[in-house]
Amino acid sequence: MEAILNINKPAGMTSYDVVAAVKRLSREKRVGHAGTLDPDATGVLPVCLGRATRIIEFLTGSTKSYRAVIELGTVTDTYDAGGKVIQTGDSSGISREQFQMALASFLGTIAQTPPMYSALKHHGEPLYKLARAGITVTRESRPVQIYQIQLIDWQPPRATIEVECGKGTYIRSLAHDIGQHLGCGAHMKSLVRLRCGIFNLDDAITLADLAEAFRYGYWEHFAYPTDTVLHDLPVMILSEATAQAVRQGNAVPPRQNTTPQPEDVCRAYTIEGDFLAVLRFNGETRLWQPKKVFPAGSQA
Repeated sequence: MEAILNINKPAGMTSYDVVAAVKRLSREKRVGHAGTLDPDATGVLPVCLGRATRIIEFLTGSTKSYRAVIELGTVTDTYDAGGKVIQTGDSSGISREQFQMALASFLGTIAQTPPMYSALKHHGEPLYKLARAGITVTRESRPVQIYQIQLIDWQPPRATIEVECGKGTYIRSLAHDIGQHLGCGAHMKSLVRLRCGIFNLDDAITLADLAEAFRYGYWEHFAYPTDTVLHDLPVMILSEATAQAVRQGNAVPPRQNTTPQPEDVCRAYTIEGDFLAVLRFNGETRLWQPKKVFPAGSQA
């Protein structure tokens, strides 16, 4: 079994709960998700089965889009509605225009500090476990990319925004930081992931519908091929001799009249059009090195 499923995660389930459910339905041992969603969040959760789990890194690194409801005037310890209120402020004087100006200041590359209630680890221990024990540790801010951010609905003290962002962005932290910027505090009331890479909410399948599809044998109707998520990588078509070398894990030279750069990545296909591998260009050897190989018929 080798496929990617675009699942609409329901509220109340962790991303790992969804993975466990897909394991039960598919009876496939190797199942993994691409991009954790908090239990209360809903929306797009790509789930990879079998050999497709080997390309999860390309999915987690893709851009994502969210719709979030932010409630002004209340700060929680988790930065979302599931946490304990630790601070309140007066948001009555915040206008729509002021809020939009605040959003504009978060466009581009910003420094973001991950929340304590997150799965990031400190000396091997998840931060959320430390937070539950009443321990707060210093977290280093890190750069994240906000490509687009816009106000969709203004019903004070609540505002609905849509955000397109890069890898590692915490929308909870963004909501918290917007509240700090405005001086009244805020937390994220709800969150829906609208898109993860090529996968959109409109095309996502519910777990109930997926269970039905597995029960009656038409689940593949909802399956995406492994190379679907690599659509933005350049393509290299390999001769039979070169394809065989790649299958055996050997590096291969670049095509004539091409000048790949160190660490460039491409997807390789056989002459017959079968997806074979992901290759990375080694700047020292000036050769394409197999990074992930998917030989036909292999269970690797």
